[in-house]
Amino acid sequence: MHHESVLLSEVLALLSPKPGERVCDVTLGLGGHAAALIACAEPGGTLIGLDADEKNLEEAKKRLQSSKVSVELHHANFRDIVSVLQAPVDVLFADLGVSSPHFDDPERGFSFRNDGPLDLRFDQTSGMSAAEWIAVSDEGVIAQALNDWGELRGAGRIANAIVRRQPKTTKALQECVEEALGWRGKAAMAQVFQAVRIAVNDEMQALQSLLAAGPRLLRPGGRFGVISYHSLEDRLVKQAFRALVTVQKDPHTGQDIETAMYRLLTKKAVVPGEEEIERNPRARSAKLRVIIKTM
Repeated sequence: MHHESVLLSEVLALLSPKPGERVCDVTLGLGGHAAALIACAEPGGTLIGLDADEKNLEEAKKRLQSSKVSVELHHANFRDIVSVLQAPVDVLFADLGVSSPHFDDPERGFSFRNDGPLDLRFDQTSGMSAAEWIAVSDEGVIAQALNDWGELRGAGRIANAIVRRQPKTTKALQECVEEALGWRGKAAMAQVFQAVRIAVNDEMQALQSLLAAGPRLLRPGGRFGVISYHSLEDRLVKQAFRALVTVQKDPHTGQDIETAMYRLLTKKAVVPGEEEIERNPRARSAKLRVIIKTM
């Protein structure tokens, strides 16, 4: 399995793990970012890794077994970070992208380029598959998901076709979109699959939980970095981080009433350079934002 870690050098530079530090990667994937982060935390460091996908955890475990730090791996969604972490950490990291093995395995249903079961779950041991979610959702719920999470024009027409045809495979969902939008369907396909995936995995709520809890789980001087891949995610990250660094000012003197506990390490989102995009086209839309706990 090959999966290139996105913005790896930028992640290492901004999160800057040091020997002996506690590092938590809440989207462990195949362990690419984690392996690089904990190499900097040797000797004496600790890695806590979370992933919703058991297969990813198995692959990451093989990759990380030769590391010289303490490694704890948890089959968990990052929404549950508070119950997983027993103590604060120095580095907290999330890469919100879908890993290459998910896209490349037709049995997972993440890609419309290959036919397979319409699943789309990160954790196949719990929750409803996309086909099951469609079966229990009415047209209005599906249209709302397509509108909110895919930002699609024609969401109502697509939802109508989905409810009528009840797709069970990725090809069948693709045919629903093509029926609803005609020649414009092909251009909308990625947005439709994104919207259904977000709804099935409740991704936005999970991200909000992480953004609310994560900063509180940092030690003083701790760094929290998030890589997002679409405007919906990036907007949440940007707003959450800005709220943390915004302080009230005295309306009369203009002086800060209190000192912010956090500071942005990225005033603007860090994005991949042309060379990385050419090497790894899936990195094109990536945006990295990082905060540090100052006290």
